[in-house]
Amino acid sequence: MKICMVGAGYVGLVSAACLAEVGNEVICVDKDESRITRLCEGVVPIYEPDLERLVQRNLRSGRLRFTTDLKEAVRRSLIVILAVGTPASPDGSSDLSHVDAVVAEIGGLLEEYRILVMKSTVPVGTHARIITALRSRTSVPFDYVANPEFLKEGGAVEDFMRPDRVIIGTTSPRARDVMAELYAPFMRKSNRVLFMDPMSAEMTKYAANAMLATRISFMNEIAYLCEKVGADVEHVRRGLGSDPRIGSAFLFPGVGFGGSCFPKDITSLIHTGRSHGLAMDLVRAVWRVNEAARERFAERIREYFAGRESDVTLAVWGLAFKAGTDDIRESPALYCVRRFLDWGMRVKAYDPEAGQAALTALNRQIRLCANACEALDDSDALVVLTDWQEFRTPDFESIRSRLKRPVIFDGRNLYDPGRARQAGLEYHCVGRPSRPNNECE
Repeated sequence: MKICMVGAGYVGLVSAACLAEVGNEVICVDKDESRITRLCEGVVPIYEPDLERLVQRNLRSGRLRFTTDLKEAVRRSLIVILAVGTPASPDGSSDLSHVDAVVAEIGGLLEEYRILVMKSTVPVGTHARIITALRSRTSVPFDYVANPEFLKEGGAVEDFMRPDRVIIGTTSPRARDVMAELYAPFMRKSNRVLFMDPMSAEMTKYAANAMLATRISFMNEIAYLCEKVGADVEHVRRGLGSDPRIGSAFLFPGVGFGGSCFPKDITSLIHTGRSHGLAMDLVRAVWRVNEAARERFAERIREYFAGRESDVTLAVWGLAFKAGTDDIRESPALYCVRRFLDWGMRVKAYDPEAGQAALTALNRQIRLCANACEALDDSDALVVLTDWQEFRTPDFESIRSRLKRPVIFDGRNLYDPGRARQAGLEYHCVGRPSRPNNECE
């Protein structure tokens, strides 16, 4: 099939590369000329495992092209997929200005039937707005499809190539058949395409992210209670996850969720509810608990060093909002680092991929280290804020010898408290007692 992908950002680039990988001819369009130039040379501007290999291979094959010429891309393609940004506005709603601009431009370019597919996360009801806008600009027939993405950063290529489900929201039999054919190569083992109306497809995206965010916040609230009563949240988590009605995914306590999706989608869902007279009490509580999680963890470190904050240097491992990405948007790690800086502490930080972006976002107020060990030298404590694989099995003896004080604050519960203590380290994590419950005084 011939496809035009509008937007060479995270979703657009991953989707374009994966669709080209199964034999489609994909033209990816973006107004950022410097980005397009780099992509034409095979330089991928974001970190995502396996993405660069896919982009370079499909560039060489000719199945994937990059351009700033939207008119030519639309003319050559049956399917036009929108993957442009919908950032959060100050009131929590989604800013659809980029979507509106692209739709207006496409409306003036249509010369024959096209299928317009919305990959961007847009508020429930946006389909009607776009259809109306297009019909006001063209008499050429078209169909509209809501096709929300469910790509997790750090595993987006795998998610696209082997999806748990594909949501197709359309009322057009013709568009439904074309979309079924488009996704058929990704359904070799079983068909996981779910067809529905556009409104329900839009709602499914928000409901899914809200549910995952709810699980994270629920587990963080349980972790707070575990700390108060002396229970071990890791035992509780495993007990919960063993129930097949609940499952174990997204039940890990820590410093809260971040990134480009959950925070934006939560606030947008709250705004949508408010505009329809619904308070969205549960979703608002999820957001409040998430904000409390990162603040509570940062405060724990401040309280530990109370009265001498200006003399403290912290070694911070992890700046991205999660492992497997260089994305620092709404990163709980950056939130905590900003709090440390506000309190007069010094920060030496390391992240495998997000270091430079974080350094810029923090106005170069931290010292960025070349590796994890360098951050430890002459620091008063180690603070773990992102769950990168390389942080999971550290040399505790080396950590103890390099730090001025043998203390770890683990915001991701990566380590076994017993092993850390045996190595002579004072270990603080989330929702676990300072001494195992089977130990005697």
